[in-house]
Amino acid sequence: MNLPMLGVINLIHETDEMGGLTAGRCLATVPFGGRYRLIDFALSSMVNSGIPKAAIFAHTKFRSLMDHVGSGKSWDLHRKGRGLFVLPPSMEDQTDFGKGDLYHFYRHRDYFTRSEPFEYVAITRSHMVCNVDFARVLEDHRQRGADITVVCKRSPEPVAGLARRVKVNEAGRITEMQEHYGRLSSDVISMEMYVLSKELLLDLVESSLAKGQDHLVRHAVLSSLGTLKVNAYLHEGWLGIVNNVAGYYRHNMELLQPEVWQELFFRNGPIFTKVKDEPPTRYRPGADVSDSLVANGCDIEGTVRNSILFRGVKVRKGAVVENCIVMQNGVVGENGSLTNCILDKEVEIRPMQHLRGAEEMPFLAVKRKVI
Repeated sequence: MNLPMLGVINLIHETDEMGGLTAGRCLATVPFGGRYRLIDFALSSMVNSGIPKAAIFAHTKFRSLMDHVGSGKSWDLHRKGRGLFVLPPSMEDQTDFGKGDLYHFYRHRDYFTRSEPFEYVAITRSHMVCNVDFARVLEDHRQRGADITVVCKRSPEPVAGLARRVKVNEAGRITEMQEHYGRLSSDVISMEMYVLSKELLLDLVESSLAKGQDHLVRHAVLSSLGTLKVNAYLHEGWLGIVNNVAGYYRHNMELLQPEVWQELFFRNGPIFTKVKDEPPTRYRPGADVSDSLVANGCDIEGTVRNSILFRGVKVRKGAVVENCIVMQNGVVGENGSLTNCILDKEVEIRPMQHLRGAEEMPFLAVKRKVI
């Protein structure tokens, strides 16, 4: 059953401290989990929840984004009149690029105004790796009579990625929210997912811009905490915040835990991605693989422990890969070793090379680098 809800994946001014991993791509298309991209989780959550129409508000370096999502077919979003829309930034002059997300919402307001049957809007970011049921969020939003519902996660422990904490009272209403990623004393994290009516969103867009304010969270949500009923919906599933290298490495490694893998990829429906036809992985004589995720098309002669290998990775004879993330078409040469490393796509490690990073700060090799 389709929800009366539009989807928006907001890529405008996403927090990005990923270094070389986002040198040539936007944060939304950073590879994750052996065969996925970060944006796959937001798109799949929307589709599994019954949201039939979604827009990606692109901002910078979105060539790989266009290539990955295509027409939306992999997510069953290639539909007439509905489906998937990729909306690039509307730039009439140089100053438009630095403006906030509300300005870009206004420039593409036809996406909202021409979607008559849809009463609500779900706005998400791409760096929150989770599997959310927006049907439950909408039900909670309606039952509690909220103006804005913010999907949150209770997390008393420090998190690897940069997170925005909020304070919630006993009634579940948000009373305080960080403007930036600071040190607010709270065990509740905003997952930067918002559900509100389309009418209220358009009103906030126009009223904020009229006052010279153009940021959704900083101006529209924070300034409304005292006047609108802004509630928190606590997500009970797994959450990975991937907006820096430490968070990227840690949350990839957590996928090696079977309970995390099962919860993320199957609890509220499967996670979809762009389909690539690859042959099965070939394990040659002498290959030793344990506690790892290995995608299709790999060719393994050496040893792989506690690692994630993307499609087409080659581990030559005598090579040892441990606690590593090796992206698509990477090559680890004979008798080499990798420990606590992240290799971007098409990185080649020559024979007899030994690389080691720290668990808190893994060694990162950028795309197509030869070492």
